[in-house]
Amino acid sequence: MDPVASAVRLAVQEAVHILSSSEDGGHIISTLQSLRRYLGETETQAPPEEQEEFSRTHFSTILRCLVGKLSPDWLDLLPDGQLEELWASFFLEGPADQAFLVLMESIEGAASPSFRLMKMARLLARFLSAGRMAAVMEGQCGQQAGPASRLLQETLLTRVVGLPDHLGNRLQRETLAAFFPQNYFPLLGEEVLRVLQAVVDSLRGGLDCSVSFLSQVLGKACVHGRQKEILDVLVPRLTVLTQGNCLWQRVCWRLVECVPDRAMEAVLKGLVEAAPGPEVLSRLLGNLVTKSKKAQFVMTQKLLFLQYSCSMPMLQSLLGYLAMDSQRRPLLVQALKELLETWGSSSAIRHTPLEQQRYVSKALLICLTHLGEAELRASRDELLASLMEGVKSRLDSSLPPVRRLGMIVAEVASARLHPEGPPLKFQYEEDELTREMLALAVPRPAADGPSEAGDDELVPYDMSGDGEQRGSKTPAYVRDCLEALTASEDWERWEEALRALEGLVLKSPAATREVSLELAKVLLHLEEKTAVAGFERLRQRALVAVTVTDPARVAEYLAVQFYALNYSLRQRMDILDVLALAAQELSRPGRLGKAAQRGSPGPGSQPSGAAVPAWKAVVEERVRRKTRRFCKQGSTGRAAAAGPNEFNAVAGYFFFPLLQRFDRPVVTFDLLGDDQLVLGRLAHTLGALMYLAVNTAVAVPMGKALLEFVWALRFHGDAYVRRGLLSAVSSVLLSVPAEWLLADLPDELLEARSWLADVAEQDADEDCRLLAVKALLLLEKLRDRLLPLSSP
Repeated sequence: MDPVASAVRLAVQEAVHILSSSEDGGHIISTLQSLRRYLGETETQAPPEEQEEFSRTHFSTILRCLVGKLSPDWLDLLPDGQLEELWASFFLEGPADQAFLVLMESIEGAASPSFRLMKMARLLARFLSAGRMAAVMEGQCGQQAGPASRLLQETLLTRVVGLPDHLGNRLQRETLAAFFPQNYFPLLGEEVLRVLQAVVDSLRGGLDCSVSFLSQVLGKACVHGRQKEILDVLVPRLTVLTQGNCLWQRVCWRLVECVPDRAMEAVLKGLVEAAPGPEVLSRLLGNLVTKSKKAQFVMTQKLLFLQYSCSMPMLQSLLGYLAMDSQRRPLLVQALKELLETWGSSSAIRHTPLEQQRYVSKALLICLTHLGEAELRASRDELLASLMEGVKSRLDSSLPPVRRLGMIVAEVASARLHPEGPPLKFQYEEDELTREMLALAVPRPAADGPSEAGDDELVPYDMSGDGEQRGSKTPAYVRDCLEALTASEDWERWEEALRALEGLVLKSPAATREVSLELAKVLLHLEEKTAVAGFERLRQRALVAVTVTDPARVAEYLAVQFYALNYSLRQRMDILDVLALAAQELSRPGRLGKAAQRGSPGPGSQPSGAAVPAWKAVVEERVRRKTRRFCKQGSTGRAAAAGPNEFNAVAGYFFFPLLQRFDRPVVTFDLLGDDQLVLGRLAHTLGALMYLAVNTAVAVPMGKALLEFVWALRFHGDAYVRRGLLSAVSSVLLSVPAEWLLADLPDELLEARSWLADVAEQDADEDCRLLAVKALLLLEKLRDRLLPLSSP
């Protein structure tokens, strides 16, 4: 055996024995100080080969031993916090990646709430504030690619990006401010910058480095919806660092190139939004679109045709980026051809929202300003043919805004494509949108051009007494709301339509059913255009109301869209929330009666001028007092609300489409891969739907399908997913009558029982064990209920 390894192993074994058994504070202190020799933190340092052996093989063992001894009595063995400070130094000064993983492991394994949990959480906050996360990521920049290294990186990646979620789940209301997403991700951005600086310094020194792990961290953070927090820190600093510095530019290019394909869209959209202009975007991305097919698809297809949420500065940055390099300009020419073809398509004119048509028109005009005469001349015939076909289709439209778009684009495009010909002029009403589009067709003036003079000499007009005018009115019909949300440029009307929609849907169910699918589509894709208080709640409640009003069609549509392309994880989780809330509303007792009362007076109300005569009230009171009623409860008690469970008839539309494609990944969505958060939400939602379908005819096939789903995923590695599966099993046991369970699902119950027993005894997650025990108790109760029935 290697003598170095043997010596270190014996020293560590002796130290672990002392730390585990000794109650002598002085002895413990001397043992910890002797171990610090291997960290290089004392005057008498261990030889380098012993330090390396300790860090590689034994450091995590020492940290877990220290976590195991943590208690108030143990820390009080020495006064003035001496032992606690020495204890914490091992986590704050040793190998950062191992310390971070042990910290996260101990927090997840600690009882909640407890002294150990809060002490480890505060130590993790110190770890972050000391800049140790940069050391964690920097350690992966020099790692050799191997199976063990990849496994470590995947574990670190999950813990680094998911830290706020993990800590929030464990600490609940006791979560420290350092772990809030709005605080953590900006700090993570600062740490990424520190690591990038270290990479640049290493490259200047002639050392090889990799930014692959940083790219994965950036990609995963953006996929989780944290683009703004992290990129608002990264982009301004990188804008300065890349100016005139080729090495920094190449490092940035490599950082984005190594982003995984499934995260490329989120990263690029965030960068386009955060970059102050095309020049900065070009320095950050380089010629990425010519090297990566995914990046090219996102920049030239997804953001131009499949989405239309980019603001005008974002659109100008994107197209300006394509125009800034000779290798990228062919993509700009191709984008212009496809934009013009889409703009002139009669099918697109009929079936795409007006807002998207305006977006494509603006992108088309911006493209024209960036292309030169020679580039346009080379494709003139093809472009003119598309233009003329599009102008004809738009002028034939019955909608004035569509015709006006055709006139504006035709005037500008014909002047650029055929400057020597007679100018094309139309008569149309000019408004703010018209002026904005015409301004896009004019090249921007130089930044250092002379500014207009004379404004300083004008006397300001006193507007202190002016009040806000609200010209728009609250919509009175569902169709008015739909029109306002899709085509209105009046933001006040848009906001009022959103606020009024839920009430109008519930008040006019027949009118809602005529446009229910259109409303569901609009609300699912609706984005906040103004600072509306409670926007997400208003949107969700309106979508729930639409689903409740037309449950079969809308629920099936939403369930199918859950697996469709081009949806974000947030939208998919919104679909699950809406389906669960709508099912809960449909299953609520007495819902029909209350719904009917919204539009009509109650049964006890009287029309004006029709008061009950006094003699009639006296007679009714005498009859009531002299009447004997033979029942357990007096008739004076108010009867509980009762009525049919509306969810029973439509439960299958909510449930079965959600189960059909969970094992089939698509380009941007993989439930069995990295999207385990959504998988956990899906399992919980299916369990809730199962529970709400209690004692219905469809409960048996639902229960059978749900148990098959659980059985397929029973060994999933994520605790949140397993909790959802266990809750789903309990829902089946609570919802399906015992006789039906044993008659129709005997094999499934046996399989479920064996799995539940394993989970209850061996699962590492405490919540999973508790849920498994509860499900086993339900199984035992079902068996006990059926035994008397089967006995002679």
